[in-house]
Amino acid sequence: MQDKKPRISFFGLGYVGIVTAACFASKGFKVLAYDIDESKVNLLNEGKTIIYEPCLDDLVRYSVKNGFLKASVDPNEVVLNSEITFITVGTPSKQDGSIDLRFVKDAANLIGKALKSKNSWHLVVVKSTVLPGTTNNVVKVTIEEISGRKGEYDFGLCSNPEFLREGSAVQDMLYPDRLIIGGSKKSTDYLLNFYKMFYEKLPETIITSAENAELIKYANNAFLAMKVSFINMIARICQKLPSSDVEIVAKGIGLDKRIGPLFLKAGVGWGGSCWPKDLNALKRFAEEIKVDVPLINATIKVNEEQPLIAIEYAKEMLGNLKDRKISILGLSFKPNTDDIREAVSIKIINKLLDEGALVVVYDPKAMEGIRRIFGNKLVYAKDAIDCIKNSECAILVTEWEEFKKLKPEDFLNNMKYPALIDGRRVYNPEIYSSKLNFRAVGLGYRN
Repeated sequence: MQDKKPRISFFGLGYVGIVTAACFASKGFKVLAYDIDESKVNLLNEGKTIIYEPCLDDLVRYSVKNGFLKASVDPNEVVLNSEITFITVGTPSKQDGSIDLRFVKDAANLIGKALKSKNSWHLVVVKSTVLPGTTNNVVKVTIEEISGRKGEYDFGLCSNPEFLREGSAVQDMLYPDRLIIGGSKKSTDYLLNFYKMFYEKLPETIITSAENAELIKYANNAFLAMKVSFINMIARICQKLPSSDVEIVAKGIGLDKRIGPLFLKAGVGWGGSCWPKDLNALKRFAEEIKVDVPLINATIKVNEEQPLIAIEYAKEMLGNLKDRKISILGLSFKPNTDDIREAVSIKIINKLLDEGALVVVYDPKAMEGIRRIFGNKLVYAKDAIDCIKNSECAILVTEWEEFKKLKPEDFLNNMKYPALIDGRRVYNPEIYSSKLNFRAVGLGYRN
């Protein structure tokens, strides 16, 4: 690769695309981003984004203002004026849980059309989460058919999965714990040289086949989800034992270096845009190639049942939930994001509504998303105290910092009946159970 910085283009201004593009641009790389959604393009060119992510707004404003980041609705413009194109479009689930590649195919089609009129070698990088074989059998084949060009000779191709955590995505992009690059030597060398320019210190890097790189992303997410479902299974055992606490059990096994403490936090279940989608896609893929995956099936099953613990606790405390006022603290699938995709809060709210409860909700960032789903079926509070005002039971669903600051007195002084369910284990059970009717995931009954 030449010594000067390569120009970068993106297809897809969703979560991964905008975060990655903004991070590249913030380091002085010229970045062009294509999206079919003209509103996203216009917003980005104003230095704004619809996504809430810590530090992202500052990076976007800086990059647009200094001419490093520009969005376009012209796919030819972004390809012809760059040397590397990243595909960062969504890969949603079909009705049966299998992966939907229509956006990936659309991107490959448009890139192929643009490459028809480009004489210089161009690198295409698949950063979207795709199943093994997609980069070579779908993206490469499509580009070759549309462009009339030959892979590797006229254009390069890599799989380069992302490992961004919502709520800390900018940090993860700028300071990753590893890079995974899959493809032929020419293509992986080219992309590696780019990353050497981008990072002051290159993170630990694995150069492998495209198929391995694609599978690493799925295996990574499946393992983390399995670890959380495992500790949630143990939490259910703890709930049936006197003086038992899953927090202590998790700490005890987490001290084993072979296990480690991360992702051993019990709660009312996991959600988000990645784990549910990716586990179901991997499950369907395994079925197609006739491989049994019982651990993935169990991981999904435990998670589907886990939110019901909050409902069971509410019934223990109040009996029949019909016409009882229940408060939901936290709606996003995790703190520091407004993302409600596959959020546990939605499952809990739906069940409470089925039971006839009057549901009041509050979240620092995700209120509008929930309002679009439930409309006037819910009461929308202005803050945490307003949410629990005159409530008969409060359920903590998302562990935002402002909820952690709530004291027992806040519940005692504002609730009609001070009953609290800690769905994320943020409150000290010794203190809260001595003052409130208190339940927590993985907390055994007290003698």
